[in-house]
Amino acid sequence: MKAFSKAFIAIVLAAVPAMAAGAAENPAPANPSLLSVFRQFGGKPGLVAVVDDLMVNLMADPRTRPFFEDADRDHIKAELVDQFCVILGGPCTYTGKDMQESHAKLGIRESNFNALVEDLQRAMDKHRIPFRAQNKLLEKLAPMHREIVTRP
Repeated sequence: MKAFSKAFIAIVLAAVPAMAAGAAENPAPANPSLLSVFRQFGGKPGLVAVVDDLMVNLMADPRTRPFFEDADRDHIKAELVDQFCVILGGPCTYTGKDMQESHAKLGIRESNFNALVEDLQRAMDKHRIPFRAQNKLLEKLAPMHREIVTRP
């Protein structure tokens, strides 16, 4: 993983408590100003490719595999694509559960969350998503941290 990426994650996660109040109301609102970032991901087909590789990475990673082994991975991938698309101002609709409801009983630790972020970064790198575009998506996902990590 890139050293700057780890530093970025640390900075964003440090800011999460300050963002928590807004995160609970609307954890990842659509942001039309990020439409250019959506395009850098290759639009919805690009997001599908990234999320497909993300799931491969999650299943290969012993830190995250237990959370996805018995899950409907195709459904999760479709929801992630729509969620990322909406976050980046794309023409999609996210109809999935909120983050707190969908992760409440999973017992996700900080280390599991960080592993997922690393796996996402590897998928984005594979698809040559520009580093700044990667960071824009991660910045929008970071407020969800407090609703996903449920175990110390």
